[in-house]
Amino acid sequence: MALTVEMKTRTLRTAFVGGGFMAAVHSRAARAAGATIAGVASSTAEGAERAATAIGADRSYASVDDLLAADVDVVHICTPNSTHAEFALAALAAGKHVVCEKPLATGLGQALLLADRAEAGSLVATVPFAYRFHPMVREARARVAAGRLGRILTIQGHYLQDWLSSSSDSDWRVDARLGGPSRAFADIGSHLVDLVEFVAGERITRLEAMTRTVHAEREGIANVATEDLAALLVELDGGAVGTLLVSQVAPGRKNSLVIELSGDLESLRFDQESPETVWLGRTDRSSVLHRDASTLSPDAARLSLVPSGHPMGYQDAFNAFVSDTYRAIAGEFPEGLPTFRDGARAVRLTEAVLASAAGGGWQDVSAEAVAVPA
Repeated sequence: MALTVEMKTRTLRTAFVGGGFMAAVHSRAARAAGATIAGVASSTAEGAERAATAIGADRSYASVDDLLAADVDVVHICTPNSTHAEFALAALAAGKHVVCEKPLATGLGQALLLADRAEAGSLVATVPFAYRFHPMVREARARVAAGRLGRILTIQGHYLQDWLSSSSDSDWRVDARLGGPSRAFADIGSHLVDLVEFVAGERITRLEAMTRTVHAEREGIANVATEDLAALLVELDGGAVGTLLVSQVAPGRKNSLVIELSGDLESLRFDQESPETVWLGRTDRSSVLHRDASTLSPDAARLSLVPSGHPMGYQDAFNAFVSDTYRAIAGEFPEGLPTFRDGARAVRLTEAVLASAAGGGWQDVSAEAVAVPA
């Protein structure tokens, strides 16, 4: 008689540092992936209690140290930018897997140190470049990789928002002490350059940028030191050239993230506000490709969870990002997972944008940056 042994799989226990909007997004994704929301810590014990109630956590912790000492497997860091590196380093030192909001750090040295520490500890450490997880982004990437566009010649893209259009609009991100030296580019431009490099399968090798601070004063901040917009000229390692525009002061644009790649055979365009389609253009015709798992590349079909005509959106993409992170923790190797190394890449590009805008001209970002000794 054969003996059947059932292995009981442990339910992943997640914890959150921070309790704002992004913590809510992360917690919905964690719950969708089947994890237990074990606890939350915030800047105060009272804030942690409110956050635990808001996201449905089992309990609150009086401090981050208490949370890291608890029985949790993965820590999601959803706090102001200036605290990311400190909390992520502490979580890695405690042997926890980490999901850290971007920017991974406000300086390249810290970002590279974080990537090195995660790799040295064999810990899964990811940054939510969640737009990678739209099925039609994966389809666009697959078409580029298959040579459907031919040789990429030009790239254009933008990420436009309007939530800081008025001088009366303000937020902690505006304050460089909390948000870091870059705002618009670090906050949303990082998504744009990540998406360009991810879909193109090539890296930006050099860039030149200008930035503008439209409102020198905002509600509660007398001297605004962070940029409202940035414009970039870029070159990719395959020789393509492109223009990228980032703005948080574009009235009427709520979350307009668009990339368009043109090759010598075909062009394609993805618009995050219409994520169910990719526009395709040739000299003799143009068409719109709709999300339909039966016609998509395998990776795009994998992320297409509902039938065509049933719209998928931002939370679905974020859910897929967290699900793939948890799969990696379980020992799988999901394709396209954005790690701390990708987060450090975004910090490097951000520093290059600021250096160029400060009068540094063209910035070479082709070679891999190396971590400074700890």
